Formats: sequence, structure tokens, C-alpha cells
Amino acid sequence: MTPKKKVRVKNMSKLAKALKTLFKKLYKILDEAIITPISRAIYFLFNKLKNNPVHLEKFLNRPIVLVYVSLILAVTVFFLVDSQVITLVETEAEILASEPVNIIYNKEAYVVEGLVEHVDVILTGRKSSLYLAKQLGEHEVVLDLSDYEASNTPRKVALTYNQSVGNISYKLDPAFATVVIKKKVSEQRNVSYELLNEEKLNERFSISNVTLNQSQVVVKGSEDTLAKIATVKALIDLSNNKFTEAITYDIDNIPMKAYDSNGNVIDAVEIVPTTIGASISFSTYKATVPLVVSTTGDLVAGKAISTITINGKTNYTVDIYGEKEQIDKITSVPVSIDINGRGNGGAQTYTATINKPNGVRSISERDVKIVVTFGEEKQKTIEINDIRPMNLGSGLNVNRTNADPISIQVKGVQSVIDTITSENISAYIDLNNYGAGQYDVDIHIDENDPRVKYVVTSQVNIVITNS
Repeated sequence: MTPKKKVRVKNMSKLAKALKTLFKKLYKILDEAIITPISRAIYFLFNKLKNNPVHLEKFLNRPIVLVYVSLILAVTVFFLVDSQVITLVETEAEILASEPVNIIYNKEAYVVEGLVEHVDVILTGRKSSLYLAKQLGEHEVVLDLSDYEASNTPRKVALTYNQSVGNISYKLDPAFATVVIKKKVSEQRNVSYELLNEEKLNERFSISNVTLNQSQVVVKGSEDTLAKIATVKALIDLSNNKFTEAITYDIDNIPMKAYDSNGNVIDAVEIVPTTIGASISFSTYKATVPLVVSTTGDLVAGKAISTITINGKTNYTVDIYGEKEQIDKITSVPVSIDINGRGNGGAQTYTATINKPNGVRSISERDVKIVVTFGEEKQKTIEINDIRPMNLGSGLNVNRTNADPISIQVKGVQSVIDTITSENISAYIDLNNYGAGQYDVDIHIDENDPRVKYVVTSQVNIVITNS
């Protein structure tokens, strides 16, 4: 059986089922509205006249009586139907929401703006006709632009509905589409790439290289739309589950989008090809750096930190992962603990969270156990001569006015301060925003050991000159 015959048989089957259902409904209406009431009336009349059945039978057997009864019944049914007391032909409405619009135009030659893609179809008619229309109709809404040519003038074009049942009326919402038909032009554009969902990539991976399999694509659309295109990008999704190793992957079917100068997507263009391929290489770069403990707050008076261990070690390192340029700049990773009011009662244990420094994608440890012990604070004085200038402006020189040593007071437990000499102290002066002249400036100490405190009570006199 050919496809057309199959469709015809299928439609005839639908029609038969619809007619069967219609006749059942009509019979039910006639039974409830006419046959049953009349039968009850006759039964009531016989009950009233059952005491004199002979006269009733003679009365009903007269020809003239039967004529009048038939006439009365016929007139009564006519008026009932005409006044819509019996709803055999009651008008109703059905709404077919969001019906797709079949748009007909030359897609290779034109671009159409203002198209209507979905409409509501409002059908009105008898209930039986609406039922047939819903069952048999294809409900095709058409916007036919095949006879129109390109023009910058907006055109108001009516939509049409292919109704299959003749005795119903319809209304489309919207009934018209105001369109502008423009000639389709094409241009070659360079294509770049954009990486999506980088946060879902394995934290220890870095992207070392991305190569698209073609550098240009063709964009098609109206001339004014193409003029808005600033970039065309291939959107590479890094959430792909196949990226499990630090190797090179070849990926296909990468979608592309066109963007204007503000970064907004331009949808009214066609990109050929619609997708492209690329190869993407992942690497993993690691560096091992020390974990350095810093403190906040002050110990009780007379106390100092004696020892600090991290996970049981006095020198603890972590592995950091990321881009090589960023990782190579990082010499240590800080972790902070609060010692305010501590110092009495023996050792103090902390569980500290390590925050990733900027540029670090992954770190080997996120939490560490830090144990701090305390002892009595002692102090000693160390004299230094080496003080380095920092942030000196371009084209300037700086010199001290005298070479007298600077006294630095060192505080900590005895076992710690005994190991500190002038060579262990890194002192500097900050000359940011200083110009030529003579100044007394503060001395700062690089304090990278929380067990030790440095106190500098004097300043250094310097002269800044133009070079």
C-alpha cells in the first residue's frame, strides 16, 4: 500500500470514528430532550384517564385528533430548536494555542525581519463541527512571502489558516505580520575561540594550547546586520568529561556565535559551517613551596612562641598547580592563626584552612594541623648597618648622612633569639613618594618568623639627590 493510500485510509478511519461519536451524542440529546419528556407526558396522561380507557381510546383513534397532536408536536420541536432550548446547533469556540507558522520564502536569497513563528487559532462553530475540525484538521498556518521581493519598506502580510471543515470560522492572533525583506549577503570573517566552564576543568590542568582547524568562516545575513558583527567565536566547553589527562584532545562540532562590539549575541546571521573542530592541549605545572605561618593578635604579656609545627613538621611544604608564569612568582603560601590572649596553659592546637594564592588553580593541602608551644619572653639588642632602600623614584640616588649602626631589639624565647644575628635581619626603608631632599625615615624589618618580634626605636637620616 502506497503512503498516500495509507494516509487516506487513516483519514477515513478517523472520519468514521468521529461520525460514530457524533451520532451517539445526537441520539443522547434527542433522547433526553424529546423522546423521554414526551413518553413521560403520555404515561402521565394514561394514568389520569385510566378510569375511563374506552373514551380515551375512541378519542385518540379519531383521525383529526392524530393530525392535531402531530402538528402540535412538530411546532413545539421547531420552536424548541429555533429558540436554542435544545442545543443541537449551539455555537462554541476552541483555541489552538501556539500553532507553528509555516513561513515560505527564498531562504537562500533573502533575510526576513519581523517574522511571526507561532500564533493562536480561535475556531468557532457547532460543537460537532469543532470536534471534527480538531480530529481531522492539520491546522497549518502559513505566511507566504514567495511573491515578495527585497525592500526596506515594511510590509503587512496576512497569515492564512488551512481549515479542513467548511462550516466553522476562524481567527488568527496575530492575523498579520509586519516584515522587512532584505537581500542576503555573505562575507568571510576571522574566527577566534572562547573557553566556557573553566571552573569545571580539573584544577591541576592548565591550557597550554588551542588550535582551531580553520581560521575563517562565512557569515550570511542582511548587509546592516553583518556590519554589526565584531567577532565570531567558537565556544569550547571545558566541562567535557573526556578531559581527564594532561594531553592533547581533538574535538569536533564546536558551535559558533557572532557578537557585536558590546558582547551581545547576534542571532540573525547564518554561519557556514555551523560548527568547527579544534585541538586543545592541557598541561600540569607544579611547584613545591614552604607553608609559612603568620599570626594575628597579641600573646599575654611576658610570653613568646617557642615552637610551631605543621602536621608534626617544623618545615612544611605544599605543592601548588597552575600556569607556569604565575606559579614561578610564588615563593611561599601563607596560613594564619589567631594567638590573641594565648601563652598560658600549655600548647595550643589549631586546624587552619589554606587559602589559594592568586594564580594557583590547585593546592595539595587545604587544611593543616598547627601546634604552637609558648615560653617566657626574653630580649636582646642587635646592631645592624645594612639597610636597603625600596621604592626609590626613577632618576634618584639615596645615601645615609652617617654610618652609625642601628640598634634593633629582638624579643622571643631564649632558644630562638640566641640563633639570630645581624645577618638574619633584613631591614629596609620605604621611599615611595619621596623626592630630592634630606629626610628622617622609619626602618622596617622583614618579619617572616612569628616566634620573633623586632622593635626599632630610631630613624635613619638620608639624603636623596637627582642622578
